[in-house]
Amino acid sequence: MLLALLTDSVTPDLDRAVRYALLWGIESVVLRTVGGSRDRVPHVNEARLRRRLDEAELPVAAVDPGLLEGPHGARAAWMNDLAAFDDTAAFCARIRCPLVIVGALAGPVAASHAAAAAGAALSGVAAPAARAGLRVGVRNAAHSGCASGETLAETIIGARTACATEDERRAIGAAWSPADALEAGADPGTGLNALVDAGVPVHAAFVRDGSMGADGWEAAPPGEGDVGWPAQLRRLAEAGFDGPLVLEVDARPAGRAGLHAATSLIALARAART
Repeated sequence: MLLALLTDSVTPDLDRAVRYALLWGIESVVLRTVGGSRDRVPHVNEARLRRRLDEAELPVAAVDPGLLEGPHGARAAWMNDLAAFDDTAAFCARIRCPLVIVGALAGPVAASHAAAAAGAALSGVAAPAARAGLRVGVRNAAHSGCASGETLAETIIGARTACATEDERRAIGAAWSPADALEAGADPGTGLNALVDAGVPVHAAFVRDGSMGADGWEAAPPGEGDVGWPAQLRRLAEAGFDGPLVLEVDARPAGRAGLHAATSLIALARAART
């Protein structure tokens, strides 16, 4: 397990995010936006990005370019996303990043229909990913047609079934967010079991915690909410998970909350490894 920080969950300022990662004992970063809200990878100041990360000796564990996050019915939009994947692949090669995070499409439809549509779209990124030696992590999201682990497993199985080669099938896996499942009313434990039992590889796990209160989602440090992070990490370890544990700072002020969250995550990861 590699500890990673989703930088813009703390601050859009790369220098500050890198300082936080180093101070908190985080080993790598995951990049989404760098700078302003419109500066999303791969369309960022790449020279500055590479210089700062090289100085800090922080590898990039994954990038999230925002692909396949729109409605499942917007075929033209997700076809454009598939066409844009080559730009992301080239960017990953230049910054030595092995993993791309994508969405599972969204839309107010039955879960099975969403899974079928997303599977068809996701199979389209498998070939360029395999050619580039990349893995693709499909992320579940609370407010989408793919929130639970069960639906995420169904979606990825559909995508893998549509792949032409074994390399393409191996490229597609889960970017599992149990907190998103919980926030949507699903059970994170049964969701992870569904992924593992179906043979879906987990390429990354997004780490935040909390509980659903009277006023909605209430953030908490990892291990102090209702996600059940000790059990999640044990199950991931049993399944041979070797991807990044991506810390998302889900509370403010980000500096203080992030230190607490990072400290908790490091302790949980150590316990899961033993």
